[in-house]
Amino acid sequence: MTEKSGESAGVTPPATSGLVEKEAIETAEVSELGITKHGVKVHPQPTSDPLDPLNWSAWRKNGILAIVMWNYFLFTFITTTTVPSFPEIQELYGISVAQVNWTVAIPALGLAIGPLFWSSLADIYGRRLIFIIGTVIALASSAGAGGAKNYGGYMAARFFQGFGVSPAATVGLAIINDLFFESERGQKVGLWVLALDMGLLVGPLIGGFMDLVSQFWINWLTTIFFGVLLVAELAFLPETLYPRTRMLSHMPADFPSGSTDIEKRGPTKDASAEDLKRTKTLPFVNVKPVPGLRHPKPWDTLVRFLLTFKYPAVAVTVFIYCFAWYWWILSVITLIPVAYIQYTPQIQGLLFLGLILGTLVSEIACSGRLSDIIVLRLAKKNDGIRVAEMRLWLAYPAALLSAIGLIIWGVSVDKGYHWIVGQIAFFLFAAGLQMGNTVICSYIVDCYPLQSMSVITFYSVLINGSAFINPFFISPWQTASGFTWTFAAQGIITFFASVPVIACVHKFGPSIRAKSGSPSWVNPEFDNL
Repeated sequence: MTEKSGESAGVTPPATSGLVEKEAIETAEVSELGITKHGVKVHPQPTSDPLDPLNWSAWRKNGILAIVMWNYFLFTFITTTTVPSFPEIQELYGISVAQVNWTVAIPALGLAIGPLFWSSLADIYGRRLIFIIGTVIALASSAGAGGAKNYGGYMAARFFQGFGVSPAATVGLAIINDLFFESERGQKVGLWVLALDMGLLVGPLIGGFMDLVSQFWINWLTTIFFGVLLVAELAFLPETLYPRTRMLSHMPADFPSGSTDIEKRGPTKDASAEDLKRTKTLPFVNVKPVPGLRHPKPWDTLVRFLLTFKYPAVAVTVFIYCFAWYWWILSVITLIPVAYIQYTPQIQGLLFLGLILGTLVSEIACSGRLSDIIVLRLAKKNDGIRVAEMRLWLAYPAALLSAIGLIIWGVSVDKGYHWIVGQIAFFLFAAGLQMGNTVICSYIVDCYPLQSMSVITFYSVLINGSAFINPFFISPWQTASGFTWTFAAQGIITFFASVPVIACVHKFGPSIRAKSGSPSWVNPEFDNL
């Protein structure tokens, strides 16, 4: 495989020397302008092309974001919505408690493997086609799960549910990067992560009430949800993969006043000034490689996933988040039916409200938007230059909240405390998890913005790999140690493993990135033919 370096592709990768991270994707003409917003250079650099996703109206961009979020909601919804029906699934297929827990792990395996297959294809044929194909697979698999006659068929359908919806992770974030500037990334990524976490938590709530009809209707409702998503994709999701480097040289942004502030840009030009087919002018179902880009090989995603281990700022941060913090959410979800066995599936579903409220309040009050504000203020103090590590300040209170929540919940179950104590614990745990997830996703993309697809693929594989592994050991652990010591240990690991590692990355991240250098590849939108 021959990788195209950023420099030879007409793209300057981010510098990593000292405390400075310079973003330079523009051609010579646009570099002279150095388009800014509030005195800070914007990334990506916009064009004057009305077909440039950065120039689309707010309602169109937010409408596309809603489709991406609905897909990402279903990404985790499929894994947990069946939890309230575990007793019926056990009886139907004649399986053990451990085997029924595996029905949560198997779709997570599909979610982990899928990005390695879909991501390069999305960089070749575009985001829209891959979203549509994946949704069709997930829809058919959900219908198959609803009608499965045996345990093997049910598990196969559950795997392909995860595999089909998996583009929501990597391709979904790629769409967000296509549509929004870096200065908006914290907020938009926060909403995207909110969809992920809400799917995980709302799934059992909805599943509990659908179980009143029958366990099969849980998957039939999921099928309907994917049908709605498919219609929305076909009708309202245009292609967003855009040949930015090429178009910056052909249709650079116009500034009649001589200013380089993005708020004072001139109007967009006539799209027909450039005859290259792009975004909304591509066929309704485009089955050919998107023109104007240097495309990766189909296997490049796997190769780049392995190569990402060479970049510790990403690899270490993602690994510690996934395996010392995030995967405990599966411990909570899969053990709620055991902890509250005295309640009906519907009441058990309602007990997820503490997790849901914690997630919502965290995102509204202190995740994405607050992260953007912190970075903007720190960048102004740093001569208008953003440094990726500015994102990490919110990780510390996030880890503390999650750790406290885990410990309180474990004690509350063993001591038989009132259910409201568990709800407070859930609120704290979920608030920290949401904040931490937003911070980590934004940080790794800020580290290597020109390689965002690769770093998010790395994140997605590891985080879903952790979700796949957890159900295999959590039930035996809880049986042997009880709720108090199981979740106290998880809380201690969350804080005392995550915080020191993140602090080291926070302090030494710029020098680590300087020593490891920049990846030899870039996203196709930043690469020239």
